[in-house]
Amino acid sequence: MGKVTGFMEYERIEEGYKPVAERLKHYKEFVVGLDESQAKVQGARCMDCGTPFCNNGCPVNNIIPDFNDLVYRGDWQNAIEVLHSTNNFPEFTGRICPAPCEAACTLNVNDDAVGIKSIEHAIIDRAWAEGWVQPRPAKHKTGKKVAVVGSGPAGMAAAQQLARAGHDVTLFEKNDRIGGLLRYGIPDFKMEKSHIDRRAEQLKAEGVTIRTGVLVGKMPEGSKVTNWAKETISPEQLKKDFDAVLLTGGSEQSRDLPVPGRDLDGIHFAMEFLPQQNKVNAGDKLKGQLRADGKHVIVIGGGDTGSDCVGTSNRHGAVSVTQFEVMPQPPEVENRPLTWPYWPMKLRTSSSHEEGCVREFAISTKEFIGEKGKVTGLKTVHVEFKDGKLVEIPGTEKEYKADMVLLAMGFVNPVATILDGFGVDKDARGNAKASTEFTGGYATNVAKVFAAGDMRRGQSLVVWAIREGRQAARAVDEFLMGFSDLPR
Repeated sequence: MGKVTGFMEYERIEEGYKPVAERLKHYKEFVVGLDESQAKVQGARCMDCGTPFCNNGCPVNNIIPDFNDLVYRGDWQNAIEVLHSTNNFPEFTGRICPAPCEAACTLNVNDDAVGIKSIEHAIIDRAWAEGWVQPRPAKHKTGKKVAVVGSGPAGMAAAQQLARAGHDVTLFEKNDRIGGLLRYGIPDFKMEKSHIDRRAEQLKAEGVTIRTGVLVGKMPEGSKVTNWAKETISPEQLKKDFDAVLLTGGSEQSRDLPVPGRDLDGIHFAMEFLPQQNKVNAGDKLKGQLRADGKHVIVIGGGDTGSDCVGTSNRHGAVSVTQFEVMPQPPEVENRPLTWPYWPMKLRTSSSHEEGCVREFAISTKEFIGEKGKVTGLKTVHVEFKDGKLVEIPGTEKEYKADMVLLAMGFVNPVATILDGFGVDKDARGNAKASTEFTGGYATNVAKVFAAGDMRRGQSLVVWAIREGRQAARAVDEFLMGFSDLPR
């Protein structure tokens, strides 16, 4: 694939960023993608490796060598056809996927991997610019009705696949706009929401009915999950009105930190903080928006959500931002012969970290401290692994000043009331219990009720959500029709 000797002749070209001082002034995307000649060079680096591990490294099994080769040869229109054959929304993955395909690239054994994600990004942006992304409505209708509950990437992918199979699909979303965590979790500076809006229009043109502001079931009392629903509908009504129901909501229950002082004002879940800024960016008016202006901010949690809190706090104008991670600092460079083709554990520095952030590793919060009911700081201690457990290191206690604390330690399970409302069995982690076997895959214990995405597998990547949505759509189609022509 590509140029036979390309991997020896050309270096990896990284996508660029606009200057920090410039991008901190707004919430727009700031990645500078590859131009046509740069993408061609990256495509040329794809080896004729015989066994393309990148395909299996990619959860949606993108046919990566093929679209790399097509870009190298200048056949961009066929490149988007190949890309769309496995991935409904490459503009999402081309922006926010961590690219496990690149970790699995054969060239990554002892060199820099092919820039697969940057090529994917270039292909889909070119396709939209050229008008190659068009609705594909079904030629024949089946007369079957399907409800898809949850409009994140899993729900959107499933709805699109089922509509293209000829079913009448209704996509339900409790918030005021579709997109799930893509809409109200991922900051606009990582992915502008116009990309979701374009796909929403495509879904409508393909026959999908979108109903926003509709909560299926009810929220638990005191829930901190974002919910701007204006009406509710019962699970019983959905089962009565539709021939199949597919649950694709997110894993929305945030992991809490129950230490002394947790009830102080100024301590918030990341998913209280991030959605508000996205709504403001969309032009909505909010009273009492959580803001980091002039504050010392502590972000607890070293993953992507924590990084998003860092970038948003810096754009607000925080005085300082410090990010805590309870695990020890990973190595800056992975041991490739040991980890390839799997996802390696290594230090990952995001664009938000580069904008200004102190990172603390192997640190645990023992207590929140405050005055007059408001948080003013934290008491911490460093920890280390001993006999497989994290234990405190004596003499490492420290206090940090904090006017705002953001908890970004991941998500534990879906909102339980929706699963309880349908009577769906849950696994040990509180997710919907449904296997991925080809026969009867994604089906729950409740007749004609299916589950996919974070609702079924737990907190995961956008690319896994798209995969599960596509595969669940095939399972639902097979359940309704006795067979399915949809790809697995």
